[in-house]
Amino acid sequence: MERIIKYRVHLLTLLAMLFWGISFVWSKVVFLTYSPITTIFFRLTISVIFLFLYMIITRQFEKIKQKDLKYLLLSALFNPFLYFLGENFGLQRVSASLASVIIATIPVITPFIVIFFYNEKITRINILGLIISFVGILIIVFSDMQQLQGDFSGILILFIAVFSAIFYTIFVKKLSHSYRAVTIVAYQNLIGVLMFLPLVLLFDLDNIRHTTPSNETLVSLLMLGIFASSAAFIFFTGAIKNLGIIKTNLYTNLIPVFTFLFAFAILGEEMTLFKTIGLITVIIGIILSERNKGQKITIKKLVE
Repeated sequence: MERIIKYRVHLLTLLAMLFWGISFVWSKVVFLTYSPITTIFFRLTISVIFLFLYMIITRQFEKIKQKDLKYLLLSALFNPFLYFLGENFGLQRVSASLASVIIATIPVITPFIVIFFYNEKITRINILGLIISFVGILIIVFSDMQQLQGDFSGILILFIAVFSAIFYTIFVKKLSHSYRAVTIVAYQNLIGVLMFLPLVLLFDLDNIRHTTPSNETLVSLLMLGIFASSAAFIFFTGAIKNLGIIKTNLYTNLIPVFTFLFAFAILGEEMTLFKTIGLITVIIGIILSERNKGQKITIKKLVE
């Protein structure tokens, strides 16, 4: 039974990465009509409506205890608010390829941040898998050197997204042992809506008033709200609780794998030999990172 639960967690985590991978394709469609800030606001709004209706209908509604409000506010501040701002404004200043390398440092940096909050254990083969997975990302990106463009300010802004993602998982882990994943995600996204609302009113209100979205835009927004901002985050939260922060964050290196596959299948983007080698390398690294055999060492020992 325990093994079945473990496989289910891994499967749902993979599904979360798949939803986030294809979310870039859906976002590309919506960006033809709305700005990134408005897109985030709408997808979070759809997610909040969907999740709260789900909790009410299934009678899973939970109230957040006062002592946990600070963790909920902090997790929502880091993600969706700061993460999405860092990612989108960073992408305006650097190429998508360079951005993907920076975002791929999340699993690499995670162990050195987690040491101050938890004493998670990891095997040496897990560390090897982490390194191999990151090398796979580098192979994919460096397959086209001309795409590695950007200024220093864009790099700094993207690292805001990186650290926001890491601190988000730390605070979510604190909440995951007290509340259902759907409860955490619903309240986080509600807070995210309230945080993004002033930005939308200040910068994008006129554009929203004078824009009529196409059916394709509306469908893509629904997909982003239900699958990318709801289901994926619920699965990811469950993984943090069951797999730990380090192993769960390593799964994020699968996002570009799915993105490249969907871009190849849907958008007709080229799939080169180097990209294929890189994708396989990422997958091998993640498989190694999930192995539990071998001598377990604490993260603290890595920095001693």
